[in-house]
Amino acid sequence: MAGWRVALALVCAVVGSTATAVAAETRAVIELFTSQGCSSCPPADQLLRQLAKDPSLVAMSLPIDYWDYLGWKDTLATPGHTARQRGYAQARGDRAVYTPQVVVNGMVHVQGSDKAAIDRAIAQTRQQPGTLSVPVTLAVEGGRINIAVPASTEPRSSGEIWLCPMTKSVPVAIARGENRGQTITYYNVARRWMKLGDWNGSAHHWSVPVSDIDAEQTNSVAVFVQAGEIAKPGRMLGAATAALH
Repeated sequence: MAGWRVALALVCAVVGSTATAVAAETRAVIELFTSQGCSSCPPADQLLRQLAKDPSLVAMSLPIDYWDYLGWKDTLATPGHTARQRGYAQARGDRAVYTPQVVVNGMVHVQGSDKAAIDRAIAQTRQQPGTLSVPVTLAVEGGRINIAVPASTEPRSSGEIWLCPMTKSVPVAIARGENRGQTITYYNVARRWMKLGDWNGSAHHWSVPVSDIDAEQTNSVAVFVQAGEIAKPGRMLGAATAALH
């Protein structure tokens, strides 16, 4: 993921008044680490479909590649997703890397098909100071993605700001491996991770051309302000999503 970058233009004003802006009122960021080669994952993939309908959640699929040896190479997986999952385990200090695994707000991991556990993790992480305390604004207008991150009200705030293009749904016919013969649909699939910059608690604005990230089947985007660093990601400080088309 460290090699993914986007050409950014710093803008001097907040997103224009004619844009449809999305202010973050997000309860949780839900990251599902899943695999087409994992027979336990389809129930979690279906649950993510339900979670993605909740406008207070940023719910996304991050397909991993470490089960490819089981007979089916995941067509959506990237090594960066595997590295992110392992980075979370390192940051927590455990060895919990499995599928289907959900990481809630960058802090707590639970079984990806257990909605009750996910709900408990949301409530638990919401009690932690600073979690989703930064009201990110995200708007798509005139072929540009405009992002505004205000100054933090929390002391010693720092982290990284990431832009993540996504595909809302991708059906995949699986020919081999544990899920052979099934067609499984994956929802809010993360396609790239693009670092906008480091964050030290001060206000920032970016304007990114849609053409820099637009690709076949990419139809939505999420932005994250996250504590920690790429190798050891931490709590989610702010998040927002918007449709591209």
